Amino acid sequence: MSDNQAPTDIPTARMLSWARNSTIYRLERQMLTERQLCDAIVRKAKQKFEGITEGQLKAVADRAVAFAYEHGGLNDRAYAKVSTRSGVRNGRSKRRIAHKLSQKGVDREVIATALDEADDLLAAIVFARKRAFGPFRRGDVDRERVTKEMAAFARSGFSFDIGKAVLAMSREEAEGVAIARSAS
Repeated sequence: MSDNQAPTDIPTARMLSWARNSTIYRLERQMLTERQLCDAIVRKAKQKFEGITEGQLKAVADRAVAFAYEHGGLNDRAYAKVSTRSGVRNGRSKRRIAHKLSQKGVDREVIATALDEADDLLAAIVFARKRAFGPFRRGDVDRERVTKEMAAFARSGFSFDIGKAVLAMSREEAEGVAIARSAS
């Protein structure tokens, strides 16, 4: 027992065993960031153990995170990389991806590294295809519709230049760019 820990701040063996099992359970089902795992363990420990102290909560969460790192279950870099690739394939802008990763507790430098590989033009083309904008538009084009489409690109985090470029493409150009960029 360290000098700065009160006796009530030391988690019981049952708490530590539960934290290990809960960590395994969570990481078997999905990739998590360190912060997501820590938050989930704290939230569930409060429900499971009546009268658990803040010190015990912190110790249990720290033990769960340490266990996950020891066994290779946590890797924020891999999480950011996978999330970025998935985001681009689903038509999300770099800004939106970065915001989502930041909310999940991923470090800014890790986010920046993951976003280096992201292709905003490809994501914008996917977004346009999903929403039937620009080259994928069905029907006539008028100024009001183009304005609404540009606003949708902006709300989704795409730059004006990217939105304008996608809207100016023909369907064949957009599909060609999407195929070329998704292959690399």
